[in-house]
Amino acid sequence: MASSVKKKSANIVVWIILLLLVLGLGGFGVTNFGGRQAAVATVGDTEVNINEYYNSLQQELRSYQAQTGKPMPLSQAIALGIDRNVLARLTTAATLDNENKRIGLSVGDERVRTEILATPAFQGLDGKFSRENYRAALRGAGMSEAEYEDKIRAETARTLLQGAIMNGTAAPAAMTDAFIEYTRQRRNFSWIKLDATTLPEQVPEPTDEQLKAYYDANTADFTVPEKKRLAYIWVTPDMIVNKIEVAEEDLQKEYDSRADEYQKPERRLVERLIFPDEDAAKAAKARLDAGEATFEDLVKERGLALLDIDLGDATIETLGDAGEAVFAMGAPGVIGPINTNLGPALFRMNGILPAQTTTLEDVREQLQNELAMDRARRQISASITEIDDLLAGGASLQEVAGETDLELGQIDWSEGDTDGIAGYNAFREAASAVQSGDYAEAKELDDGGIFAIEFVETVPAALKPMETVISDVIAGWENEETEKRLTELADGLLARLNEGQTLESLGYPVTTEEEILRNANIEGMPFGMVQTVFEMDKGQAKTIDGNGVVYLVRLDDILPPDENDPDLAATRSGLDTAIAQALSDDIFTAYVTSLQSQAGVSVNTAAINAVHAQFPQ
Repeated sequence: MASSVKKKSANIVVWIILLLLVLGLGGFGVTNFGGRQAAVATVGDTEVNINEYYNSLQQELRSYQAQTGKPMPLSQAIALGIDRNVLARLTTAATLDNENKRIGLSVGDERVRTEILATPAFQGLDGKFSRENYRAALRGAGMSEAEYEDKIRAETARTLLQGAIMNGTAAPAAMTDAFIEYTRQRRNFSWIKLDATTLPEQVPEPTDEQLKAYYDANTADFTVPEKKRLAYIWVTPDMIVNKIEVAEEDLQKEYDSRADEYQKPERRLVERLIFPDEDAAKAAKARLDAGEATFEDLVKERGLALLDIDLGDATIETLGDAGEAVFAMGAPGVIGPINTNLGPALFRMNGILPAQTTTLEDVREQLQNELAMDRARRQISASITEIDDLLAGGASLQEVAGETDLELGQIDWSEGDTDGIAGYNAFREAASAVQSGDYAEAKELDDGGIFAIEFVETVPAALKPMETVISDVIAGWENEETEKRLTELADGLLARLNEGQTLESLGYPVTTEEEILRNANIEGMPFGMVQTVFEMDKGQAKTIDGNGVVYLVRLDDILPPDENDPDLAATRSGLDTAIAQALSDDIFTAYVTSLQSQAGVSVNTAAINAVHAQFPQ
């Protein structure tokens, strides 16, 4: 009896514990992405279910991989805000769906049917809706027809609501005019260029005292920055490739594996134009033969471009049933119709490419180098563990270099140095991070090499002795003295202009620029000079410093946008569109924000974390 009571008590405790576990785990998305679907966010009564978020996030990561060829770990996606963008997009869609439910906005079956029939993915080769393609596409997406049609219904209604909010927004004329005035206003101005050749007298030779004064005033220009003295060992494939032997049989094997590359059969440059039936193909060929249409006309009539029908350089085998007929042609032309597995077609042959054979002797040196470099890279890669073991066992860099192919070196390095091994980005990153006391470890270079570094000491910043940089000191003094004298000359000329003299009366060549736009680049003028001119008042004169040159500029006239400019209408239209779109986006954002404020938005962080756990971190 006591045993029975104990057993019942134990069972009750077990069930209580299980119940607590279920309740506790329920918030962590234990739905296995199936059955009852947890919501990652809710707007009013409308949910963003966990599968929607998972699929959308996965699509973003796959898109990145397709563009870069490299997978994106979730941690990087989170750092870039991709997860937040996905959630925001889905929450916006849920907001519109929730509002559509509230106001009763929906679309009928006929509209859904029209959308489905117009979807290219569901059409056959004849361009018409294919029930089989429709079902196959939905099977591939893991959706039933009912689910997809509900999705189309919701998306269409969402588009209608969004369009009602955003469409019809026009750019205010005053705003467009302001942009036009700013971007298309013009300037007429004149300028004089003053350089060393325009000085009244040449800059004299500097005295020793002047050079010493310049050197003392500009010590930063002659100071070697603080550097890290680093010891390193390294090896690259280029450093050992000459030690790699490649057997003759390996060369022959590599050559044979590239038979398609070195032994190309006779080929033809071919285009294939397919028709729905043989009668249509025969009629097109008859028109072509009669000179009533060109081949390009026939392609265009089929709704295609030449690129769509280009088969490239085809062999007799790749042309299938048309191979013998096309290869029998002695000169470029059009033949057909010929039946193919895609239907009757006309073939245009545009060129004959003879067979090509490249012998082993022709490519021996190339294959020798490629195989040797590949083996050198693999040999280096395989040695990383050995190098790390030696370093971890207490071996010095010098000892490792003595036992392996790695070479010992030393470099005084600071940010910006790229000489020698510092030309590698991986080395610069390691050199920047290494500190006194860090253990050396093997790291890879982007050409297949490896290296390891150790911090030796800090080399303090040091002022170079004047005698070692005397040529730089002389050049610096001369530039400074030239600019000083040019500034004095320009200031004197500017004073004369302000007293009423004209630019032309100053005795220097004057260049005149007319109808210059704000974004113009003028040859011979420094960057930013045109922008400075646009900030000047009409009639104002100003000096502008360049690199060893001073410009004296006078603004002659301020001109409005040219109404006869053929680009003005396009610019205005583009601005109208851009401004209207920006306003529409702002209005839509404000509308969605207002709806979310009214309906309420909740985010299920636990469900989001459950999704994130499914991705490589």
